[in-house]
Amino acid sequence: MPHAIRFHQTGGPEVLRFEDVELRDPGPGEARVRHTRVAVNFIDIYFRTGRYPLALPNGLGSDAVGVVEAVGPGVTDVKPGDRVGYLLGPQGAYSEVRVMPADVLIPLPDGVSDDTASTLMMKGMTAQYLFRQVFPLQGGETILYHAAAGGVGLIACQWAKALGVTMIGTVSTDEKAEVARANGCAHVIVTSREDIAKRVREITDGKGVPVVYDSVGKDTLMASLDSLQPRGTLVSNGTTSGPVNIDTTLLAVKGSIWVTRPAMIHYATPRPHMLAMADELFGLVLDGKIRSTPSRTFALPDAAEAHRALESRQTTGATVLIP
Repeated sequence: MPHAIRFHQTGGPEVLRFEDVELRDPGPGEARVRHTRVAVNFIDIYFRTGRYPLALPNGLGSDAVGVVEAVGPGVTDVKPGDRVGYLLGPQGAYSEVRVMPADVLIPLPDGVSDDTASTLMMKGMTAQYLFRQVFPLQGGETILYHAAAGGVGLIACQWAKALGVTMIGTVSTDEKAEVARANGCAHVIVTSREDIAKRVREITDGKGVPVVYDSVGKDTLMASLDSLQPRGTLVSNGTTSGPVNIDTTLLAVKGSIWVTRPAMIHYATPRPHMLAMADELFGLVLDGKIRSTPSRTFALPDAAEAHRALESRQTTGATVLIP
């Protein structure tokens, strides 16, 4: 019988259980996928703790790669034997094998390994929609990006360099600063000992930046606003330090700032759009402009340990489970 990580109540990592699960045949529009790698994302912690509610008991995870074992009636985009990845669809990626909607599956190019693909599905596609859709970068801009040594951040460092964008990245330690620089981040601010907005103004000769990509949230909100040019854009794409609450009057005081809180589902659908995003991402990988492999791996039964490592903020890059 196959196994999966399930949780029956919200709480700490200890609520995650490695359980036997029933597996049915795929129905119309569905496929059965056997996973080879499963990505761990910070949003998984939000579901586990109840910040984002789910009906319980439930599975966890929305981001994995694997091989199609079978397809149901009406499925023509993928076939048994295809290597695929996905980042949308119902929770349940923390599993050995699962049945899921086939229309969220993305075929993987031969030149992209499972290890690399496991770091790209959610994280690489996030970099794509942030840089190419939410605030489309043309090249030549100077931007501020928080958490530059994280899973999305290291891909963003490389993507910014490929676009000809000067990226100012924030990190929490000198060790993470070295990792960010090695991946193409032009300027790195170590938040434990540097004032973010002050350094941004110094780097930009007092002008500030046209856009800040902020996945940290509460702890960096004021620094983000103080780093922006008049009529600049704050892209609030995460809240790892806590929710963001903004008085709109403050936005006027800070320079008529624009704020957006994007969600992947609104940028990666319909399916042709999702496939075009993936094509651009994979193209950069195949051209050698983005290199990405897991920084840490855990066996699937050790998902709780993976969550503890991610929550400790000591990780860099991507964390992946191996079924």
